Amino acid sequence: MLVSVAYRGTVLLLWAQVALGAWVCRGLFWDGASFLANMLETGTYHDFYPPRAHVAWLTETPVLLLARAGVRDVHVLAMVFSAMLFAVPAALYHLALSRVRGHGVLLAAIIAVVAVVHLPTCFFTVGEHLTTYALVTATFAIALTRREPAWRDGALMLALGLVGIASYEAMIYLGPATAAVVLWSMRGQPEPLGRMLTAVAALAFAGAALVALDTVAQYWQHDHFVRVRAAPFDFWQNLQFVIPLFAVAAIGLAALAFPSWLAGGGPLIVAAVTAAVLVVSPWLREVRPDAFLFPPSHYVARTAAGGLLLALLLACWLYVAWPKPGPALFATLRQPAVARRLVTAMFLLVLAGAVPDLWLTRMWTGYLGWFRGVVVSRSGVVPADTLPFKQWPYRLFVQEWTYPALSVLLRNAPGQGVVVAANDYVNSMPFDPLCGTVPRLDGYRWP
Repeated sequence: MLVSVAYRGTVLLLWAQVALGAWVCRGLFWDGASFLANMLETGTYHDFYPPRAHVAWLTETPVLLLARAGVRDVHVLAMVFSAMLFAVPAALYHLALSRVRGHGVLLAAIIAVVAVVHLPTCFFTVGEHLTTYALVTATFAIALTRREPAWRDGALMLALGLVGIASYEAMIYLGPATAAVVLWSMRGQPEPLGRMLTAVAALAFAGAALVALDTVAQYWQHDHFVRVRAAPFDFWQNLQFVIPLFAVAAIGLAALAFPSWLAGGGPLIVAAVTAAVLVVSPWLREVRPDAFLFPPSHYVARTAAGGLLLALLLACWLYVAWPKPGPALFATLRQPAVARRLVTAMFLLVLAGAVPDLWLTRMWTGYLGWFRGVVVSRSGVVPADTLPFKQWPYRLFVQEWTYPALSVLLRNAPGQGVVVAANDYVNSMPFDPLCGTVPRLDGYRWP
């Protein structure tokens, strides 16, 4: 019963996040405003750059189709854009969860991925890492739970691999691991078509690693990449990531040292205490001013989240592939009661993780409403330094070079205000030169 509640609850939370994220247009946060503005202005995909193009095609196609069909309501287009940014990862995690539903420990691991990898990095909704991490998780889930007919799973993994070829630079390490588990899943498969599709899927993930490697080499000295390379260990800035990470690490280390510990209430106690801290995290600022939730830290923590994802998925593979009876830890994990406790513990982290996500979403709606009020009540250029961007809570969502794009998107009449920062774009330069400019969205308006 508890396992079923955890499965259904996690799936429900993922899809509720899709609906809420679309309703409040969370896709406009940070880079999202420039992405949408550039798409509408050029009438084509904003790929960011080619090595991530496949994710852009998945998430941006509905908006472009609506625009070409004559839809000029920017609010509707922003909702659709936001919905796709959330829906693609949600669908992939739903697939992964459904595949491991009958495998207690694997289900606990996938729920942990949602709690510690997805929720703490998803406010940066436009980031391609969300889809990439989800498709790798889904592929591992399929490979570790192969079903008949083999060709169906092979075709599904191939489809995911083709998307992964041009998805995100994290495939430089996720790609080889995924290719390896896909090839491993071919063992004992007599069906020729299934084996062929599986082999090609593995080749696609290997190709994704090569594309990522080429990308990293090509942009290694780019200013943006230099800053990204310097930030992997800054994940501590993201309380939504660090707090549940503590629970997963504590449970994992205790299990390695004392496998029998899992048979008691220890995992639930650790998860419950951590969940309580996560629930109150939005209000820690009242006690310690420096300890506050910060949406841009989702961007900073995404690299560490990718490494954690790899560790969790490789642990799942080791658990499934190790010949029985295996070490004492695996024997303990195979006990149904232990698996149920782990699933429940990870589900507590998911439920707790929803609280700061909802809190930030509420802050975002206030910010977007305030920003739109500035735009529609003024005309011409509005200097950003005349507005309270450095005050709480507006400073949670500040990204100076996106002010012009967000301003034009939120207009409901020509000539209304465009917020512009006094920035030479040397110290705070967008990756794409098109970003940071004032788009011309003739005919588009936010009602």
